[in-house]
Amino acid sequence: MATVELKGAAIDSAAAFHLASQAAFGFPDSYSHTIDGWVDCLSYLRDADGMSKFRLFPKEMLEIVITDSAALQARLPELVEEISYCVAGINERYADYGELPALKLVLR
Repeated sequence: MATVELKGAAIDSAAAFHLASQAAFGFPDSYSHTIDGWVDCLSYLRDADGMSKFRLFPKEMLEIVITDSAALQARLPELVEEISYCVAGINERYADYGELPALKLVLR
């Protein structure tokens, strides 16, 4: 399973989350630094379109680990909720196309 780590202790705003995500996931320079852009980039993990440095096999998942998640939850609870919601929505999008879920969110 492929893994990407976001350091929750370093994320103090939505802007910081998007900068960390772009670096960790290898999003392209055209990444919009919005939650919609985050969803779009992670919706093509099994395609060769260059939206991320990850390219998953049909049954492979990408594990997103957010360290120090309790601190992040205390600072930005709405962001943690939105990330969780979006991961579920992205997996639902994969299911709509007859594919297995592609993401697993781990809060540490």
